[in-house]
Amino acid sequence: MWWGVASALLANVFYSTGFVLEKRALSGLPRLSTGQPARVVRLLIGSPLWLGGSLALAAGFAAQLAVYRTLPIAAAQGIFVSGLVLLLLLSSVVLGERPSGRERRGVVMITLALLMVMASLQDSDAVGGHASAGRVLLICLPALAAGLGLYWAVERRTRRRHRMPTAGVEYGVAVGLLYGVSSLAIKGVSGHLTTSGVGDALFDLLRSPYPYILLFTGATGLVLSQTALQRCRASLIVPVCTTVTCLFTAALGTFVFGESLPGDPLRLALRLGGTALAVSVLLMLPRHDQPPTPAKELAREA
Repeated sequence: MWWGVASALLANVFYSTGFVLEKRALSGLPRLSTGQPARVVRLLIGSPLWLGGSLALAAGFAAQLAVYRTLPIAAAQGIFVSGLVLLLLLSSVVLGERPSGRERRGVVMITLALLMVMASLQDSDAVGGHASAGRVLLICLPALAAGLGLYWAVERRTRRRHRMPTAGVEYGVAVGLLYGVSSLAIKGVSGHLTTSGVGDALFDLLRSPYPYILLFTGATGLVLSQTALQRCRASLIVPVCTTVTCLFTAALGTFVFGESLPGDPLRLALRLGGTALAVSVLLMLPRHDQPPTPAKELAREA
């Protein structure tokens, strides 16, 4: 169990580092547009700094596979949320982003949520590995449609004149739904990993929906997430995306893979309480960034 906790914390380091490196690279690239996906990909792969960030994210993906083999899916998400603390610190130091007072209070709440979820863990917790394709698609297809629909709705609003500057909450929710689906697929892939009968396991994996869900969410999420990350603060959009992903995966992944919540009332309260804290963080984040004052604009130009 504690090997899974260590892997989850390591994944947090990789993911936070990767997002910050990508955001730093995106600030030096021309404006990206979701209507030109081929151009987006060409610009991204031409940036060495962005490629370094993507390699860090790939390492986080590998660590996440190990997590899902050793921890219940709901408990794993509670630990993944803790990566937001490191993300906010890195974005402040590396990117110069300054989180608001509400965002700093959110860090405290997230840390408390992590401690509550970890306190609810026991070695006897069951870890699911397989789910029916019908159940997976029943959850994933509506979530993908909702995420894509929300993203395009936000894109239409950004073209309006006299709009408030978006902070990225809606972008984060939309991409978080896509990555939530991807997280369920990663969980499914982890259940097919084996050291014996590799050929049969690979054949079973290819017959499952997981590889194809990962391909779709990976390609679509690449274009949408990088476009949104270029336009918005990493210290806001990534926490929103991560929170939505973790809540989606914890709530629906527990159902899809047949994992049960703790039977002990105290442990159940700790795990559900940690989830509730994560929800409250999402609700308290501002939906819009305040436009800069004239003094700030002059200072920036100087």
